[in-house]
Amino acid sequence: MARYVARISSPLPKDEAFAYMADLTNFAAWDPGVTEAVQVEGQEPAEGSAYDVTVKAVPRPLTLRYHITAYTPSDSVVARAESNSLVSLDTITVEDAPADGDDTGSIVTYDAELTLKGVLGLANPLLALVFNRIGDKAAAGMATALKGRQLESV
Repeated sequence: MARYVARISSPLPKDEAFAYMADLTNFAAWDPGVTEAVQVEGQEPAEGSAYDVTVKAVPRPLTLRYHITAYTPSDSVVARAESNSLVSLDTITVEDAPADGDDTGSIVTYDAELTLKGVLGLANPLLALVFNRIGDKAAAGMATALKGRQLESV
């Protein structure tokens, strides 16, 4: 399994930051590895909604169907995709920035896990190295989209 966690401090209020991140159609706006994201089930982000997310892959783009498996308004969303070769689990949480800190607004945490299935699972340690580079680019894009800055992960 490869895991990448990004924490972004944003001046956006918690509800606004959550609304943006929970709408998975925004993936293509901030993640340079995503070429397209379209909602295919449901009318808005909610448990049971689904999104087709097309990512850059070799030898050709790969479209994954992400299903929102858990949704707590203004707080958290969990999206899961599974193909013949991998499982992707993305958890987004948003909280108010600490009142005693220098930051106002919100803290967005994006926790992504990617696991190769079957015999491909032997390559999970190598996947972790590549996933970190991909994650760094996505985190930078997320910080820009949220008008914030990346924090150290804990």
